[in-house]
Amino acid sequence: MNNNHNGHAAADREKAQTGPQVGIIMGSASDRSVMQPAVDILKELGISVEVRILSAHRTPEETAAYAREAQSRGLEVLIAGAGRAAHLPGVLAAYTLLPVIGVPVGGGPLSGLDALYAIVQMPPGIPVATMAVDGALNAGLFAAQIIAAKDGAVRRRLEMYRQRLREQVKERDRQLQKEEGEQ
Repeated sequence: MNNNHNGHAAADREKAQTGPQVGIIMGSASDRSVMQPAVDILKELGISVEVRILSAHRTPEETAAYAREAQSRGLEVLIAGAGRAAHLPGVLAAYTLLPVIGVPVGGGPLSGLDALYAIVQMPPGIPVATMAVDGALNAGLFAAQIIAAKDGAVRRRLEMYRQRLREQVKERDRQLQKEEGEQ
């Protein structure tokens, strides 16, 4: 009976989720093209998103308020893209207990290395998961994995996504073997 009750609770939770599940925040409009793969993969996996421009330095009060209110609005994960000083993911993490995933945005004189170092060097007690420079696709997939831990429908869609990746690699290998055999 408990298993059936838990199954109903999960179904009710899926039905009840009407607002965005993942917040994607960028420090500047110029970061949009870097962050778009996260938006795209999450939508492909049936996960609702909201996209915002907030700055740790230029709109600190709004950024803090966003992070404080995120969980009560139904968000489950935050993805923050930032370049150069890259404080945005850390500032968000300071104001919420939701998982925060940082995406260092490339560019600038150090080609994103400064952003990578800024995000990966969070102080003890305030973690931020850090992706590769311009690694928004993996940030979206990691957010989906977090949600999939309690949402079976998302887990199944992630499994199908991984299966498509496997099939693509196998097909590319078949093509390569065919080309090599013709030489």
